[in-house]
Amino acid sequence: MNLFDYVADRWDRLALQSWLHVSEVVQATLLAAVVGVLIGIAVYRSPIGSAVATALASTILTIPSFALLGLLIPVFGLGPTPAVIALVLYALLPITRNTIVGLAGVDPAVTDAAKGIGMNRFAVLARVELRLAWPAILAGMRVATQMLMGIAVIAAYAKGPGLGGEVFSGLTRAGSANATNQALAGTLGVVILALLLEGVYFLIARFTVSRGIRG
Repeated sequence: MNLFDYVADRWDRLALQSWLHVSEVVQATLLAAVVGVLIGIAVYRSPIGSAVATALASTILTIPSFALLGLLIPVFGLGPTPAVIALVLYALLPITRNTIVGLAGVDPAVTDAAKGIGMNRFAVLARVELRLAWPAILAGMRVATQMLMGIAVIAAYAKGPGLGGEVFSGLTRAGSANATNQALAGTLGVVILALLLEGVYFLIARFTVSRGIRG
């Protein structure tokens, strides 16, 4: 059986695994965005705080995927929970760093003008600084998403959902019938989904970033 016939014959299962893979990555990215942006807001005015936050997030990223999952499984068991936690932790660095860079890069003259027309500190942050920093934050989310698409395959080690199960099963059964097709179907599925999400980010940027900022 060739790869095309294999995919056609098992389309329903592969489609479900693809949906679960995307869902896991998107949820982890959104959770990491909330945490990363809050951390960035808390530290961007402090060079020391920014350096510490970035260093800690960088340290997490250096932990091998299997090692991090191995630490989480005894606490949370097998399944989606340790997989999502691991993905959120890995996504923190690009989002936190870009939030800090984006907020720190806002022209002080702009914030001073906002204060001059009567905006309080929260209004300046929400209506001026975060809007101007949004392209950088979105870029961090895009990088995190693409990175997590591959890491989510490793999450199959913890019985996490997604196409990683197809890849691992195919590799484990190497030499048997359709093992190569199974591994290839999972791998190509991840690549295609990553490209589709890249297109989604392009559209989000197109409709949420003003022409003045893009230019």
